[in-house]
Amino acid sequence: MIDKTAIIDPSAQIAEDAIIGPNVVIGKNVKIGSKTRVIANAYIEYAEIGEGCTISPFATIGSEPQDLGYKGEETKVVIGDGTIIKENVTVHRGAACGDFTTRVGKKCLLMVGSHVAHNCVLEDEVILANLVTLGGHVHVGFGAFVGGMSVFHQNIRIGKMAIISGFSAARQDILPYSKGEGRPPVPRGLNVVALKRRGVSQEERTVANEAFKLLISDEYNTSQAIEKIRKELPQNKYVDDMIEFIQSSKRGVTLKSHKSGYQSLED
Repeated sequence: MIDKTAIIDPSAQIAEDAIIGPNVVIGKNVKIGSKTRVIANAYIEYAEIGEGCTISPFATIGSEPQDLGYKGEETKVVIGDGTIIKENVTVHRGAACGDFTTRVGKKCLLMVGSHVAHNCVLEDEVILANLVTLGGHVHVGFGAFVGGMSVFHQNIRIGKMAIISGFSAARQDILPYSKGEGRPPVPRGLNVVALKRRGVSQEERTVANEAFKLLISDEYNTSQAIEKIRKELPQNKYVDDMIEFIQSSKRGVTLKSHKSGYQSLED
């Protein structure tokens, strides 16, 4: 059903059972999947939106990136099935680099006022709380939860199933499975609840927690901690994930802090 007040570009491809509400504007190069709802006053262009999604009032999907190097190239946003995008969310289409695409996975929840910048990748089941701001090229791993009003520098990674407290800010990568808070969001513990909910066994959680404690320990630097983990602990997927994430980081990973939040902000 398409409301008579909606403005639809002729190039748009809209599933017959999608719902397009009053005063919605759908611009060029848009595909909207089955059973997706686009509620009143939303704006969409250059976007592929999957099945069963909800786009709430005044959300803006696929508008031009905030990148001075962008010169009107044909780029896009891709949004997976079952994702919910709440009021006033902005998801910018890609800049002309990488695969020219901003990606939001399946069953994600982008709460009120959150911003996903150009060329970001959100894997499946990511939650961004109100007013989260992601700079360009941020990669958010599967099942991560980011607390409200948090801010992230371009090109960082947030590891899978990490949970970050509200009002945090980061210029470095965030360790998978960690619970972090602050500026930077120093990891305070392993996100055991998320691991348990995903069916990770107690034995695997215990080993991952021991590895985590070594990684954040002041007794060892990161290389020493990894060496100790490899020698002394049973290896499993979750330990391997944390180590691989650290070793592949280009911006560094926040593991420990010797400064207060105020001191970090002053740098």
